[in-house]
Amino acid sequence: MDKKYEKKEEKNGVKLVAVKITNNSDRDIMFGKDVALEYENGNGVYIMENEKVFKTLKQSPASYLWYLLLTPLNLYTSKPGPNGLPVETSSTPIGLVLGPGIAGGNMIVAGSANKKLKTELLEYNISGTVIKKGETKYGLIGIRTDTYDALKLKIQ
Repeated sequence: MDKKYEKKEEKNGVKLVAVKITNNSDRDIMFGKDVALEYENGNGVYIMENEKVFKTLKQSPASYLWYLLLTPLNLYTSKPGPNGLPVETSSTPIGLVLGPGIAGGNMIVAGSANKKLKTELLEYNISGTVIKKGETKYGLIGIRTDTYDALKLKIQ
């Protein structure tokens, strides 16, 4: 997980869990109906909907607009004269490039990362998926928890 998403997980009490399920039974099973996740101690796990997981974990590209505050930044240089005092001072408005450049770049990267997260959540959505006997499926599941307790599958 990207560092930004890790911070969001910790802050919001959400964990994104990757699962690999191999159906070794003699029948087809459906995740969420025939198979459920629970903690090692037997307590149930609250599995979040993918859209809720995405809204909770996504980055806010607009937050990078704060870098626009660097726009009025100037770089001042001066040349010493014969007696050591500055004779010529020049100003370069580096903030005109720096502020919008950092803000725009970070907004593009955050938007791209959000798109990738949403695509992966949809691609690896295992809720309601039928797992045929002998088949292995991979998935991403968002759970609401503040702990790192062990999880196990329970076939019903």
